[in-house]
Amino acid sequence: MASFKEYDMVVVGSGFAGSMATINFLEECKKQNKKGRVALVEVGQDGERCGASRWTMAYLRLDKNLDFDEDWVHEMKDVSNGLADEQYCLKLQKEAGTTARYLEDHGVKFVHHDEPNVLLEFKTGQHFVFPEGGGKAIISKLFEQIRGYDDCDIHFETEAIRLMTDDAGAIRGLKVRKSDGYLHDLLASNVVLACGGFEGNQEMLARYVGRNTHALPLIAPGLKYNRGAGLKMALEVGAGTAGSFDGMHCELVDTRATKPDAVMWGHNYGIVVNKESQRFYDEGKRHLFATFEMIALECWRDQNQSCFFVTDHDIMTRFKGSWVYDTTDQPPEKSDTIEGLAEKMGLDPKELKKTVDDYNAAINEREFDLMKLDGKATTGLKPNKTNWANPIIKAPFYGYPMTSHLTFTYGGVKTDLNARVLSTNDVPIPGLWAAGEMTGLFYNEYPPATSCLRSMTFGRLAGLEIAGNLGKPQGTASGPAIPSERRIDKNMRMDDAALPAEVKASA
Repeated sequence: MASFKEYDMVVVGSGFAGSMATINFLEECKKQNKKGRVALVEVGQDGERCGASRWTMAYLRLDKNLDFDEDWVHEMKDVSNGLADEQYCLKLQKEAGTTARYLEDHGVKFVHHDEPNVLLEFKTGQHFVFPEGGGKAIISKLFEQIRGYDDCDIHFETEAIRLMTDDAGAIRGLKVRKSDGYLHDLLASNVVLACGGFEGNQEMLARYVGRNTHALPLIAPGLKYNRGAGLKMALEVGAGTAGSFDGMHCELVDTRATKPDAVMWGHNYGIVVNKESQRFYDEGKRHLFATFEMIALECWRDQNQSCFFVTDHDIMTRFKGSWVYDTTDQPPEKSDTIEGLAEKMGLDPKELKKTVDDYNAAINEREFDLMKLDGKATTGLKPNKTNWANPIIKAPFYGYPMTSHLTFTYGGVKTDLNARVLSTNDVPIPGLWAAGEMTGLFYNEYPPATSCLRSMTFGRLAGLEIAGNLGKPQGTASGPAIPSERRIDKNMRMDDAALPAEVKASA
């Protein structure tokens, strides 16, 4: 049967953003000696790796001191052609280190990686960070803390249906459908939407991104729950949008892998060919992280979702044991001849041999140097390779069959620097908050190793802000909301006595 429960905050989604919003709200309420109740709503099952956060390796763009890349804001401005919200990016730059140290204080162990072979575009001293155990370990640690609070109800197998508002448009709760099939009301003056993008919704992908999106597999099983529910609910109450809705982040994965997220990172250090054994993309155009998304999109869009990486002994020896080729659980295909490698990957041996020979013959005499954009390039090919064009000549030869998988979508709701959802006229919608990949930011391409950090950071800020506002009149902390005297109850007579003075004066 239908029912209702009352809370101070309802959070939709239990990934990075939702978990951080929940635990920070609970901790801040305890710190301020406030009684704050929260409902954490998750459409997946208890113990299931739902969403994206529990699957990712969670590479973080941080230096040895857990400080964020100071150059990322400029990169965002460049790749978005100035469309990305610069103030939002600056806020992330300022707060990301605090988020990382918060995680450490809550038991997350970071692996600090000094990269010896891949030229990073990060201004972090050739360094990046990832959690021991990946994103799953982060969620596990946060949930350990959340489950220790009596003031939090976790609602698994509960689907968010629509936002509830009062007559003045302020949030008053969330209508959900539980596993009993009935609709239930979770009443609260604050709702945090943190339920991901629309990767798992074929209708929304076709509408926003375009044709043939149904051919894109999801990079991890939990993404099936990212159906755009938060985005749809927010749009229904007048939320504004940000990010390119026809944009998405894809990655090349090993087609033979038996595990999710089997990303093949190192396309730069060999050649990538299609089913006709022809190169179709400049593998050395820019840094590895700057191009691994773009070649994946090209594979999906124009190469019928199929391509093949080819390299030789010298490269595979240099990267032995590295994340660059070892994220998959399958060894590379291997042969002492290019023709033999082609046969193992289902390619025409003569065509692949010709492509490799033409590539080798077109390479200039510059020194091969992985630690810079070395200008070791080809001439006379279509397309040319502009950096790291090392000859593929030393047997054995290696290859990986690859396809493109969808990781996350770009388009989402627009928020301010405190994670409040903004209306189409850039006015905060009272009581509505959002964080994570359902908030729009990226245009054209994704400067990597930042999505996890921004999800956790703005989830943290939302939880702290809501806890800080608890017990205060709306609009006193983060900025103006609709003053109570301007709200007209549906039972009031619409006569002159019911109108605020400023409305009378303008009448």
